[in-house]
Amino acid sequence: MKMFLGMAALAAFALSAPPAAGQAQAQAAPDPAMQAALSAQVRAEDAARDAYRHPAETLAFFQVGPGMTVVDYMPAGGWYTRILVPYLGPQGTYIGMNPDVTHPPAEWMSKMADFGASFPDQVKEWLGEGGAKVIGINTNAVPEALNGTVDRVLMFREFHNQYRFGWLHDDLVAIRKLLKDDGMVGVVEHRAKPDAPASYTDGGKGYMREKDVIALFDAAGFELVGKSEVNANPKDPANWPAGVWTLPPGLAGATDETRPKLLEIGESDRMTLLFRKRP
Repeated sequence: MKMFLGMAALAAFALSAPPAAGQAQAQAAPDPAMQAALSAQVRAEDAARDAYRHPAETLAFFQVGPGMTVVDYMPAGGWYTRILVPYLGPQGTYIGMNPDVTHPPAEWMSKMADFGASFPDQVKEWLGEGGAKVIGINTNAVPEALNGTVDRVLMFREFHNQYRFGWLHDDLVAIRKLLKDDGMVGVVEHRAKPDAPASYTDGGKGYMREKDVIALFDAAGFELVGKSEVNANPKDPANWPAGVWTLPPGLAGATDETRPKLLEIGESDRMTLLFRKRP
């Protein structure tokens, strides 16, 4: 961590006074390693979503730096993989982590059963050789040697799935074991309104209340370090009957009449939270 004091100092400022989205972008200008990762040709299609996901600013807020060991929870199609593996560099380790394959839904888990063996090869297909060491694990099959070695765990827009499918307890227990004593968890999640009813915030609509996410982490042994509004979108009313998938990029149920308005709103309003493992 000492090798990355500049980024850590920047993130410390963000924690003490979370900026508005536009301000955060100005404060968290990418360092050369980040700029190289973001501008790589392999991200030609990914880059269209940078305007909504703010990867450089988000990772700065999470105090992620080259040489770290970082868990990316449910890397799925590899959007953040293609940033983190080159950014962490040859001294770093990138760990893709999927849920316990014995949990529901069965149709999802059947696709994740060989994740540990297949994921490193998938990353090579995306990125070739070089960058961080790549490991794939499932929550129910974490090698004991990895426990206590992880600097950061990153959870991008998956908390609602962890909550609604019953993965959350086992995931957070495993995450606590993986983290070093000063390790932290960065969370980006679709944000429901504070007064949203329980029927809307059970995970099935994709949105969670910020205070509920914080409370669940607290109960699992994590303290809130700070918040950022870098991924906020005040245009999102967060009350779509069909859930967050109404908005881009899904545009579920969009018509020729509604699509322009949805595109103008953009992607969902998102909380960005940083937690530290409690003793």
